[in-house]
Amino acid sequence: MNVLLIPSGLRPARTTALRQLAQNHSRSYHLAPTTSLRSRNPVGRSLSLRSTLIRLGPTRAGTSVLGTLRSYTSSPTPLPPTPAQQPKQSSDETEVELRESPWTIPNALTTMRILACPVLGYFVVKGQFDYATGLLVACGFSDWLDGWIARRFNMRSVFGTILDPAADKTLMTTLVVTLAYKGLLPVPLAVIIIGRDVLLSLSAFYYRYISLPPPKTFARYWDFGIPSAEVKPTQISKYNTALQLLLMGVTTVSPLLSMDIGLGLQGLQWVVAGTTIWSGLSYVGRKGVNIIKK
Repeated sequence: MNVLLIPSGLRPARTTALRQLAQNHSRSYHLAPTTSLRSRNPVGRSLSLRSTLIRLGPTRAGTSVLGTLRSYTSSPTPLPPTPAQQPKQSSDETEVELRESPWTIPNALTTMRILACPVLGYFVVKGQFDYATGLLVACGFSDWLDGWIARRFNMRSVFGTILDPAADKTLMTTLVVTLAYKGLLPVPLAVIIIGRDVLLSLSAFYYRYISLPPPKTFARYWDFGIPSAEVKPTQISKYNTALQLLLMGVTTVSPLLSMDIGLGLQGLQWVVAGTTIWSGLSYVGRKGVNIIKK
């Protein structure tokens, strides 16, 4: 019978490998455990045992060979570092700052919509409602176009989530003020709409400040390449924006119509007043604001 000596200190995986090696030979083996030879010398180097299997039994020369060849190899085991050798960790950990380019086509279209607002207000004040209506339609188309381009060509940006609502609010404020000035919109409704937008704008400035990675300098605050917080409108806010734009559009067109739509406008005004208050309350807390993590 052939004997395979397996050191008792071997890991289970190595023991299994030796068993498999034995089964692959034509002769049968008896597995006999041996003591693990492992010690540590004074200089911190450990002696590990390697076992090399040699087939037992008669060889072609008629002799037998001892079953296990033991060889000792020394492998360095690092000593624990002294306190003086411990790596010094800085209290200020290096952090990767997120940056993005605000110069995208959707953001350019949104900026153009903002720049068109003073011209739109001028047309309304001067009573040129035909030009005002045409420019308002162009602004509405650009609003749809920049969103489509951002989704289609993956040009979304954190700055865009702030700039696009800002453009809507600028357009809305321009129309509310000028239409109220012309007597086409009730002043109490104008106060409700503008008051909500002012409060949301102030909260946006606040969240921009608290979410800006340090150092919080004036230049970094206005560096829109550093994303810190993005705006996610609530569902009721989306409905409210659509109703407000509908009201502003119908009110702007109303002087050009030959029919009287005063009663319908009154009903729409009450609906917009309700959704404006509701959407403002939906932003209480941090709803609609997502702080960008590093």
